[in-house]
Amino acid sequence: MRALILAAGRGERMRPLSDATPKPLLRAGGRSLIEWQLAALARAGIRDIVINVAHLGGALRRVLGNGADHGVRIAYSVEGEHAEDALETRGGIARALPLLGESPFVVTSGDVVTDFDYAALRRRAEAIAGGAFDAHFVLVDNPPSHPAGDMALADGRATRAGAPRLTYGNIGVFAPRLFAAVAATRERLFPWMYDVVDAGRVSAEHYAGRWFNVGTPAELAALDDRLNAERLGHSDPAIR
Repeated sequence: MRALILAAGRGERMRPLSDATPKPLLRAGGRSLIEWQLAALARAGIRDIVINVAHLGGALRRVLGNGADHGVRIAYSVEGEHAEDALETRGGIARALPLLGESPFVVTSGDVVTDFDYAALRRRAEAIAGGAFDAHFVLVDNPPSHPAGDMALADGRATRAGAPRLTYGNIGVFAPRLFAAVAATRERLFPWMYDVVDAGRVSAEHYAGRWFNVGTPAELAALDDRLNAERLGHSDPAIR
């Protein structure tokens, strides 16, 4: 199974920190945000990784290289070198599709730090490959920045009806067939994916464990403090 890490945007809420440094390379707990993701994917045995790049993409390529230092193999889907070149989520997936192969693939974000076990997505990918679903969403408790949530969970499927509302955790599995006819133009994943949700074609799960989607300098500083405290206190075995 392959994975796409989304890393092309500027991260407007993270400015001015993200003006000179790609947001995924900002550091918390002794490593960059994207390194947390690379480590989590590698632990799960997902070692073929595509990273899409635009804003300061050259810096990401120089720092991460071919992924050997992180125990993975990295290919880059280059959308440009500037923030305005970024294709958003749907367009970014469509552009990267030739690098992702013919099997269902994971999509996640370069600014998420989580203890979620990506290995658990293998059986979700098998269900998608078998035609039971077209995608799988990992839903999380609503963060303070998004209290209304995105959707609910009913009978193992994502739904826009019902409660409690949960937030799409920027972790999903997708069938390549979803994007086969999608142009690589600047488009977001939502609301486009809601048509697939409404058709009952998206399985989902609620992950209640640690999950941080770092959006602002204050959130980055708070996460850095927390991870450093845990690392020094050895209170969390997932933190190396």
